[in-house]
Amino acid sequence: MTRIKRAAGISHRKRGTGRRAGWIIILTGALLVLGIDHGDPFATHHPATAGTFARPRSQAQAQAQARVPPDGFTAAAAAAVAHLQTKYSGAYTATHLWQAASALSATIGFMQASGSRAYLSDLTNTYLAHHYAGNFLDHYYDDEGWWVLTWVKAYQLTGRKAYLAEAKLIFADMARGWNPVCGGGIPWRKNRPYKNAITNEEFLGAAILLHDLTPGDTYYSGWALQEWQWFSSTGMLTRHHLVIDGLRQCKPKLHSPTWTYNQGMLIGDLVGLSRLTGQNSLLKTAEQIAHAVMHSPRLSPGGILQEPCTPLVSCGRDRPMFKGIFMQNLRLLYARVPRPAYQAYLRNNAIAVWTWDRSGDVYGVSWSGPFEAPSMTAQSSALDLFTTQIDPARRGP
Repeated sequence: MTRIKRAAGISHRKRGTGRRAGWIIILTGALLVLGIDHGDPFATHHPATAGTFARPRSQAQAQAQARVPPDGFTAAAAAAVAHLQTKYSGAYTATHLWQAASALSATIGFMQASGSRAYLSDLTNTYLAHHYAGNFLDHYYDDEGWWVLTWVKAYQLTGRKAYLAEAKLIFADMARGWNPVCGGGIPWRKNRPYKNAITNEEFLGAAILLHDLTPGDTYYSGWALQEWQWFSSTGMLTRHHLVIDGLRQCKPKLHSPTWTYNQGMLIGDLVGLSRLTGQNSLLKTAEQIAHAVMHSPRLSPGGILQEPCTPLVSCGRDRPMFKGIFMQNLRLLYARVPRPAYQAYLRNNAIAVWTWDRSGDVYGVSWSGPFEAPSMTAQSSALDLFTTQIDPARRGP
């Protein structure tokens, strides 16, 4: 399936890359996908910052070069979100696509962790720009899911009931999409049969969060239990404890990519579902997924998270966002099951990004380096990661 939307310099998920003759055409096509020279404010040349190391050639060299930001990760996150605002805050009101939702969510996450309230106007302006026009209801249920999760976070930050009402309104539209094809589930797109992991993971997570915020609720908890009963029977969570992309003819596409956000979203969902049901076995499943990602030579070579795609060729501008989503959910698991391995993985990735995937306060697609392909999604992903290193109790490095 292929889908591209462009608004405010943002492209939607582009699945697959056609063959092109010659390396010049390949490079040109990749640059076009990334928006370079097509109005992307991030697509300017960013010379390597003085002191930023080249990609290490060995693990020993990596350990020797790895550095913590001199002013701590709270300051690094503050600089990253400031740069995100400078370049892309207008995208929140210009478009209602999922990248804007996730970037706004990353900004909210920074404010939650740091205590800053510098960007509350982004929430107000985005809500006013799209609420009355009904723009948060989309042809794609996965886009809607990101907005539900974002407005829940906005409500948790501000207590504004309008944001919670918006989340519930969008959730209701998603619930209307549930159908009996493949035994249940929410399709990726309205009026299309294809069902994938991320849309249903979003729906599950949203149901759990809305249950938590609705006293005496049985409606949202019922949807959460129904979704998990269906999802767990589809085979999208494989025997290798990794989540694949979706279903084909109601059977799991076993050779489809194991995108990191699919792993992360289900980890977070299972943490919440364990709390809702009291079933600790769900935490064990979440830990199995986390272990599979952290020890995968494909997803975590050298202990640094990456997508199963090739930067500048097949990662596009959606997939750089995925890693930050994984890390946010791993942080939720760590809060519930405080294993040192999770803390170390989060920390090592944050250090790697700051050391090898940075030019000033701008971040690229490859966390292990070299710095390349900066974008809204890559910047938001780095922000999500840095936010995991902020201790709200200390509000420091």
